[in-house]
Order: sequence, then structure tokens, then C-alpha cells
Amino acid sequence: MGCFSSKPDDASAIRRRPASIGEVAVFVPGLRVPEPLELPPPPLTDSLPRRLIERLAALRGRIAAMAAREALAVTRPRRLAITQHGGSTSADLVQALEEYLPVVLGMTKDGSQFEDKIQYSWMNQEDDAEETALTSAWYEVLSVLHMIAMLRLSQANSLLLPKTSLEGYHTKVSEENKRASVEIFLKAAGHLECAMQHVLPRMSPEKRKGLPVDLSEGVLKATCMQALGQAIDVQLGLAIDSPKATLAVKRRLACEMVKCWQQAHESIVDLPLLDGWGEKHRLFVKWKHMEAKAAAYYYHGLILDEGNSEKSHRAAVAALQSAEEFLKESRATSEAFHAASPVSKSPVLWGSMKYLHDKIHKDSSCKVRINKDLYSNIDRTTHETVAPGLPDFAVALKPEEYRLPSIDTASVND
Repeated sequence: MGCFSSKPDDASAIRRRPASIGEVAVFVPGLRVPEPLELPPPPLTDSLPRRLIERLAALRGRIAAMAAREALAVTRPRRLAITQHGGSTSADLVQALEEYLPVVLGMTKDGSQFEDKIQYSWMNQEDDAEETALTSAWYEVLSVLHMIAMLRLSQANSLLLPKTSLEGYHTKVSEENKRASVEIFLKAAGHLECAMQHVLPRMSPEKRKGLPVDLSEGVLKATCMQALGQAIDVQLGLAIDSPKATLAVKRRLACEMVKCWQQAHESIVDLPLLDGWGEKHRLFVKWKHMEAKAAAYYYHGLILDEGNSEKSHRAAVAALQSAEEFLKESRATSEAFHAASPVSKSPVLWGSMKYLHDKIHKDSSCKVRINKDLYSNIDRTTHETVAPGLPDFAVALKPEEYRLPSIDTASVND
């Protein structure tokens, strides 16, 4: 049986939300941190392989210490900590988690013989409960995969924040960082997809009911789609910068982005996400969903305007008008997101949104002036009903496949 525990009066520094988290390009809802492992008394552990328990405790203790430090660093993305070997602490923690997984999976061998012998406790961020403790090795695997995905998103955030020069001027995000972030987003999505497809089904319905909202299927799905949506956004920015990319290519990317954010929205809209990280998560999804719609309707309008008929011109004006309305809504939601606790700042605009913030109003106004007689028949307050439907494209970008590692048989068979 799993147990569900909460300690609302004993919040640690990690659980307490910081007052400010600085600039945010990629949303990371805090970092769940493992609590020290409490092993059951000897009679209950006699059936467990001694070497497996020793390695489990040692590796988990190391991860708990590293994660406690990294949880604070995640809320300060500009301060990228560097280890003595030159790598980031985030990368070191990912490596430690990957070394830990085969050992934890050793607890799942032979069904429930080992799977429910040890209680694992993790500190939550989005759930109302301070921490969640379950006697389930699959819960531990799920928590590890979730942490790796969050660390990947944090890495992508660091890559996509425009760097400030010594003179105080912002520089562009490099193309190298943009392309690297796409790979990282796909890795994060792959870990979350593996969690949903290959770990959650291994847990009993009773154990799944005890999961915190942080690890609910809805939040995992929303975060997976966020990773894909943000990867496509970077691709759209690269396409805008490329003279070879056609309007059709840009429209397709924008429409695919809408589909990703729509799925993210549908996945968390009814979840009990509370004030703090949970509410900020919901606002981030809404913000990016509105931005994606603005981009999609903008490029759809430009393509419709290439037609020669009165109908296509009417549709183009309606689409561009919708793009402008969605952009305004995205700005308002962005302000609400950054004002929500913990407060954050929007980085200097770059990529697709810098271009679209400049172009949407300008092009919409231009088309309205050219088609004054058509514009007079369009109701600005009902853009969603009069705007032409967006093309339905399948999302071409897929999560990078992640497979659970092999069991650490040496420890299990000791």
C-alpha cells in the first residue's frame, strides 16, 4: 500500500517559492526533490539483495544533495553553475539520474517481490501536498524521468535567454543555441512520453490515485506538448530568418504549434493546479497558445491575400484581424503570467515573436486600408466566428524516443 503524506507546516527552502525567478523563455515548474531514503527495519529488508539496497541508498543520497542545489539554480536561470570539470551542474545531475535508473529498475524485477518494499518520498511543487511518499519503485522511476525532463527544459531556457554583453546591450540568441535547444526539447518530450506510455501503466490504479498533480498524466502530457510546441517555435524563427522558407512552410509550422499548445491546454484545463507554480503553468500554456494562434492566422492571412477573388481578400482581412486580436490577448496573458507568483520577467523579444510583434499590426492595418469596403463588413469583436478556419496539419516533429535502461542485474543477483 502506498501512503500519501503532507507537511504543510514544515516547508523547506526548496518548496518555498522565490519572490522572483528572473527571465523566462521556457517554463519550468520548479524541481521536485527526493527526500532522504528511509529503509524499513531489517526483517522487512532481509529478502532484498544487499548490494542493490546499498547502491540504491548511496546513489539516491547523492542525487538528493545535488537536486537540492539544482532546485534553487533552476529559479535563477542566468546563473549557470559550472563544475570543476567544466560541465554544468544540471548535466551532472542528469548523468547521476541516468546512472540511478538501472538500480531502481532492479526493484521492479520479478513483479511485486521488490517493487513495493521501500517507500520513496519526493517534495512536490505544483501539488497542494508538501510531499508525496509511495511504496512503489515505479513511482521512483516516474519521478526520475520527470526530473530529467525538467532539467532538460531548464537547459533549454538557459540557451534561449539573450545574453547581455559587458556594455549592457542584449545580443541575439545564437543560431547554434537555437538548434541545440530543439534537440533538448525533443529529449525532454521523449522522457515524458516514456513516462506516460511505459511507466504509468505499470502502476496500479490505487497507486496512481496517490500521485501528486505534478506527475498526473495531464501535467505530463501538457509539458510534453509544451516541449514540442517550443521546439516548433524555434524552428519557425529559423524559417523566418531563412530567405528560402516559403509562406506555406511558415504557416504549416505555426499551425502545428497551435495544435501542440491546444493539446497542452486541454490536458491541464481541468486539473487542480493551485496558486504559485500551478497557476503560472496554466497561464504560460494560455500565453503561448495565443501567440501560436496569432502566428498561424497571420501567415494564413498572407497566403489568402495572394488570391484574386473578393472572397479570398475578405478571408485574408479576417485572418489578419484575428492575428492582431490574438496577439493582444497573448500580451495580456504574458503580463498576467509574469505577475503571478513567483514573479518573472520576459526576455528581450527575439525569433518568431520579435518579427510577428513588428509585422502583425503593420500588415493588418495595411490590408484594412486597401480593403476598406470589405473591412467595414467585418465585426472586430467576433474574430473567432468570422475568421477562416486554419489548415489542419499533423505535427511533424516527434519526441526523441527514450527507452528505459536495462536492469542493474549485478546488484539484483548479489
